[in-house]
Amino acid sequence: MTELSYLTGFGNQHGSEAVPGALPIGRNSPQRAPHGLYAELLSGSAFTAPRADNQRTWLYRRRPAVVVGGYAPLPHAHWKSGAAQGESAPPDPLRWAPTSLDGEGDFIGGLRSYAVNGEPGLGGMAALAYVASRPMGRRALVNADAEMLLVPQQGRLLITTELGRLEVAPGSIALLPRGMAFKVDPLDMPARGYVCENHGAAFRLPELGPIGSNGLANARDFEAPVAWHETEAGEYEIVKRYGGKLWRATQGHSPFNVVAWHGNLVPYRYDTARFMAINTVSFDHPDPSIFTVLTSPSDTPGWANVDFVIFPPRWMVAEDTFRPPWYHRNVMSEFMGLVLGQYDAKPEGFKPGGASLHSSYVPHGPDSEAFDKASGAELKPHKLDNTLAFMFETRWPLKPTAWALTEAPLEKTYADCWRDLQDNFNA
Repeated sequence: MTELSYLTGFGNQHGSEAVPGALPIGRNSPQRAPHGLYAELLSGSAFTAPRADNQRTWLYRRRPAVVVGGYAPLPHAHWKSGAAQGESAPPDPLRWAPTSLDGEGDFIGGLRSYAVNGEPGLGGMAALAYVASRPMGRRALVNADAEMLLVPQQGRLLITTELGRLEVAPGSIALLPRGMAFKVDPLDMPARGYVCENHGAAFRLPELGPIGSNGLANARDFEAPVAWHETEAGEYEIVKRYGGKLWRATQGHSPFNVVAWHGNLVPYRYDTARFMAINTVSFDHPDPSIFTVLTSPSDTPGWANVDFVIFPPRWMVAEDTFRPPWYHRNVMSEFMGLVLGQYDAKPEGFKPGGASLHSSYVPHGPDSEAFDKASGAELKPHKLDNTLAFMFETRWPLKPTAWALTEAPLEKTYADCWRDLQDNFNA
């Protein structure tokens, strides 16, 4: 495929044009936009939001987004959003084997919700799996309820957006703004991965506090696409996520007809290998917050709507320390996935492409094997390598969906991994 070009810097004011002179200078909405284009504004925040929080992008396109037919319901049995679409379930730890690669659907048809909370468009999140066995073709998705964070686990993706194209491989992520049209075409089929549907405040880089000015994810490493527009004529199906449901309409032209744009509400890709991990160089296992890549804040400072956390390759050097994660019960709910290799707290049972859910105050931690190994290990410096796990951590309890409880490969004996933990008290 043609090599793609990118602009760098998370949250930056970018500008790009696919045709010279298509981007107006000194005007956002001139009386006549260059080259006979239409000026259109996409807002990701209230108009009067503080300057640092204001998100918007001006699009200069061949036809505006209002040129679309009427919408009709589009049934989807497995894409659920909001606590009302979850199931009442006991406070058990849950784990799933890798999602099956069977099927012939595209990205939309291959979405499956594991767990949900909050309410679409207002707050909370949904954790999903995707399996894509064919391109979306002349079909586009607009999520008016949430921005979408894609975490590929198997297979490269070509993501076409209104602002340009992104190629995203396992080990990288893609962040797609709420309200922006896009389509996902697998370059390697079938493709599999995870999605966080974020119904709250837009993801941003976390504050660094005592860490200082450097560390974790650097803004310069997030890449936005340059302008690109589709020239092939013909109809497109527009699928819209709106109010927790899917709707479809047909329009006579491509939604990817933006010839130029400028702003800071843009899609990004990020290579997690560029994450600067912070870790202890003395003793004790630090909180997982040091691995936060992006955060969606809530109205309560320090208590995120969603945090996106990764556990990448890193050196382990702590002395006189139980190095894996400790046993814990959190106010936050944790949905985990494994992209690559092995997770140090679950050396055997947790597989790439699988998932786990420990909702609010559900106890969890290392399995028996991991506890025995870490308790007796000679504590030399060693590197955790060839591994990448992640976590969607949210302030609200996560409710599993009917698919997750009845059709997905739920491991009903998951809790047995702690059964052999003995009472070793010695007075």
